[in-house]
Formats: sequence, C-alpha cells, structure tokens
Amino acid sequence: MKFTETDLKTLAAKGITPEQAQAQLERFKTGFPELTVVDSATVGHGICRLDPEAQKAAEARWEQYLADGGTACKFVPASGAASRMFKALFAFVDGTDEQAKPGSDVAEVITRIHDFAFYPALNDVCRQLYGLTVDELRATGRQKDIIRAIISGSGLNYGQLPKGLLQFHAYGPDGARTPVAEHIAEGAATAAAAGGTLNLHFTVSPAHRALFEAELAKLIPAAEVKYGVKINASLSEQKAFTDTIAANADGTPFRDSEGKLLFRPGGHGALIQNLNDMESAVVFVKNIDNVVPDSKRESTVKWKKILAGYLVQVHDRIAEYLRELRSGHSTIERQREMIAFLHDVLQVRDSRMKTLSDADLEQFLLTKFDRPLRVCGMVVNEGEPGGGPYLTVNPDGSSSPQILESHQIAPQFKELMAKATHFNPVDLVCYIQDPDGKPYNLPQFVDHATGFISSKSAQGRELRALELPGLWNGAMSDWNTVFVEVPASTFNPVKTVNDLLRPVHS
Repeated sequence: MKFTETDLKTLAAKGITPEQAQAQLERFKTGFPELTVVDSATVGHGICRLDPEAQKAAEARWEQYLADGGTACKFVPASGAASRMFKALFAFVDGTDEQAKPGSDVAEVITRIHDFAFYPALNDVCRQLYGLTVDELRATGRQKDIIRAIISGSGLNYGQLPKGLLQFHAYGPDGARTPVAEHIAEGAATAAAAGGTLNLHFTVSPAHRALFEAELAKLIPAAEVKYGVKINASLSEQKAFTDTIAANADGTPFRDSEGKLLFRPGGHGALIQNLNDMESAVVFVKNIDNVVPDSKRESTVKWKKILAGYLVQVHDRIAEYLRELRSGHSTIERQREMIAFLHDVLQVRDSRMKTLSDADLEQFLLTKFDRPLRVCGMVVNEGEPGGGPYLTVNPDGSSSPQILESHQIAPQFKELMAKATHFNPVDLVCYIQDPDGKPYNLPQFVDHATGFISSKSAQGRELRALELPGLWNGAMSDWNTVFVEVPASTFNPVKTVNDLLRPVHS
C-alpha cells in the first residue's frame, strides 16, 4: 500500500521504516507459520534435575562469580497496571450484590479484609471518604463502599496503579512492602556480593515512571543500610519503534477518527531491546508479582543462586570450547566431547553434523556455542495457565529447547501438551556477553516468525493487533537454553487480589 505524507511522518517519529510497517501489514494476511514440536520437555528429556551435590556446587560457583567481581543485574518487567488483579471487584462495584455471595472472591476479600497488608491504608482512606472505618462500613452493609475505596481513584486507586507499587506484604510495626521493595530484598540476597552493588532494572510505562522513581527514592537509602550493598536502580520504557501497526479485519491499516494510523505496544517481546541495553554479563529475569516476604524467601534465594551458578558453570564450558575452536587446534576427541555437551546439556540436535567435513563441523560448533545463554527454572505443572518447556524444530533444521505458549503449538501437536509435566514460571538467568566480555546484540537472536495476531478494539471498533515474539519465547529463540527443575515454592505469583491471602504471602 501507499502511505500518506502524514503516515510517513508518524512512522518517522516512532523510528519505524515504511518497509517495516508494510511487513507488519503483510503478517496480517499471511499469519505466522506453525512450529514443529518434537516433544514436551520432561525430567531427563530436556529438563535437568540437579542432585544435592550439583546444587551445592552450582551455589558455590555463583558465590565465587560474585566474589571475583562478576557483574549481575535483576531485570523486572513491571509496566502493566494492576487492573486485572481486581477484575472481580470492578464487576461487583458495577453489578449487583449477588456477586458478593458466600464463597465468591469478593466475599473473601470483604471477610478477610484485615488480612491484607493494605488494610491500614484502606482504613485511613475510608475515614477520609466516608467518615467511617472499614469495620463500621461492613457492619452497616456498605461493602461496595469498601471495594470502591480499594480500586477507585478517590481511594487507594489500586485498580489503576501498577502491581509493583501495591502493598503486598505486612511487616508489623515496619509497615507494608511493595513488590519493588521485595525485589530489592531478593536482589540483595542473590545478585550482589557482600559490600558490593545491586543492579536493579524495572521496565515501566510512561504514566507510572514518576511513581516508580518516588518509590525507589524512598526505599533505597534505608535498603542500602539494611542489606549492606550499594543499590543502582534504573528504569526504562518500551521503545516507540517496537510498537506495531493495527489493522482492520481485511488487513488494511486501522485508522482513528482523525484518519491517523493506530499503533499498539508490541507486548513483552518488545523488552528484548531493553534487555539489550543491560551492561551486566548476567541478568536475572523475573515478573514483578512473583515475590514473597522475608519469612518465606529462603527457597527462592537458594534456587536463584543455584540457577545462576549453573548458568556460569555451563558458560565456563562453552567459553573453554570457544577458545579451543577459535585456536584451530581442537582434536577429533574434543569435538566429540563438544557434540556430547551440545546434545546432553544444551539439548541441541542436528542431523547435519554427521555429514560435515572436519572444517565445517568446527565452524558449526563455533556457531552453535557463540550465542547468548539462559538457564530457565521450570516447576511441576499444577494447573497454572501459561507456557511450558518443549523441544522444537528451528528454522535451520536443528532442534532445541524452547518455551512455548499454547497458541504457538499447531493442532497436530496438541497431544504433547497433555504430556507436559512442567510449567514456565518466568524464572530466568541469562548470560548476555561472550567469553571475551563483549555484549551480544540480542535482537539478532529473535525468531521474528514466532509472533501472533490478537483481536482488540479501539474507539468502539474491532481491530487486529500484532504481538512481537514473547521475551522468553521467540525473542530468545536462538539462544542456548537449559531447563532446570525448581521447586514450586519458588513460584508465588499474584494474579488476583485474593492471591495475597494465600499463606505464602502472609
């Protein structure tokens, strides 16, 4: 199609070329190719289960890495608003009392209102709004006023604030902590050497940036004293050039009431650009809502160190192999060892290796090893929604471990989902520099054919939106990947406000 002068100016302002916009529009017509799935990953078949001795060795390797001056950073996607946490509460305020019947989520919130860390703040707000305490409102049947005080802009405004700034956990006289505060505590215990620096990065929305800056300014001075580390916290937003053009049902550009092109955020896959800006060699990636209070953090800290140490151990071997391959003096015996490592640790298979000449095999191994590395924690699937670990065929014909969402799995492979034993809790540790300390250009390792198309609406009209390959899905498709089983105790997300009433969050 031909873009207008106004269109071209809009594209230029976002840093998107006309060719890129046209390619996105073509995707609405062609769709995305289906992936070929070899199998679901299970323990011993794509997922590594570390025995106690291996766990101890990995943890020690991580401590040594930090002691030797190795750099690390916690990278926390935190841009979303918490509105989905309060879906049932919004429905109750806009609906009938029937939605607060015994056994409902709303009834549990009202009944156990004292158990929330934000109860003291809510009580103060209710006094300001209604001249009554929460208990006085309950006694007079004014449940909707209590719920309004939680979610509305005149109250706590929890329905619009980002999750990272909600009060999740109570600490008695010390008040309540937000997920931001808990990530600082977790990071100090896992990603910083004693007396060293904790590098912490949050991706945020423009609307919430000032709120995060204020929260960090409030927390950091006391946290540095409490944990004995220097805290270097930074923020970033999704970059404008990662937005994607919206389309009508027929694949033509969706235009707003003024005739301008409409763009939408490209999803969390856009954050590969933000991750690419990190200067640390090792980066922990974890969602904002997967946090626990101090009293429940022991397992999380232990396994964060194990995952990071195992990452460094694997990287140590890869670095050794790369040095040998680059020297041009690798022997046939050593190349066989490298192939075994590729098969047994990185779970990479490629039938072409059997037919390659010695020189071509050496180059093949060099190419396979010389890429970013990630170790991904996997928990036993107990019915949580979301993606999981699979072994899939790559565009070059090789197969490797990948984290897939259900929409990425073609119908003929759906039976493999029933065989899946583990779930992706978004618990990654990444090595994003080569053995010489040179950063990899992470966007080069994205499989752009792994995005998807979703249905949305704007200005009362239906539209089709293009989602970029997910951050831990297609955006990391061409990385070397290792799946490690971790205990369910390390996975404690807060998807609804009622999750805060689980014992692990008390």
